[in-house]
Amino acid sequence: MAGITGIFLILLSVDVVLGPLLTFIVGNEKKKSLKFDLSVIVFIQLGAFFYGMYTVFEGRPAWLVFVGDRFELVQAYEVDNKYLDNAQPEFSDISWRGPHWIGAKLPEDAKARDELLFSSVSESIDLPQRSDLYVSYSAVAADISQRAIPLSELISFNIPEVVKSELVKWPSADSYLPIYSGSKDSSMTVLLRRETAEVIAIVDLAPW
Repeated sequence: MAGITGIFLILLSVDVVLGPLLTFIVGNEKKKSLKFDLSVIVFIQLGAFFYGMYTVFEGRPAWLVFVGDRFELVQAYEVDNKYLDNAQPEFSDISWRGPHWIGAKLPEDAKARDELLFSSVSESIDLPQRSDLYVSYSAVAADISQRAIPLSELISFNIPEVVKSELVKWPSADSYLPIYSGSKDSSMTVLLRRETAEVIAIVDLAPW
């Protein structure tokens, strides 16, 4: 998500600052090349705008996938298209309405597991990026409940006062799991109700 924020800053600087500034610099009516210069500026602004919009489109959050002992945030560009044909219908399209909570399960076939391991090493395509291995949230709810971590563990990774002030907002939460989004430093915490695996909230607390 930090990458998308950077793109918005580029769009802002080019369309709001750089474009008008360049127009002011070259804006001399006596210049023979004025029309050409203005055309170049417009081209630069349009190029930056469309590049930014494309990047936002590709980088939008697609899925929050439960795998093993955590959730992983998968962005649209990370989903490998070659597996979409074999995905269940509900996972074949990526929504614009924000990421959906789902799960992913390892293939039962040993050969398919070996292929997954190879692709994770050679192509960085691991279980969270494999849409053909996605399952509904309800299909992994029992595993989520089993893996859920007591809230008291958050004090080990955060300032205790900050943890208490955050948790008091969500009294129905009694456990949590990490949300991995590219690096441990950028990871967040999803608060859960263990009995039902219900997602209560995502909070800006270090989960590990």
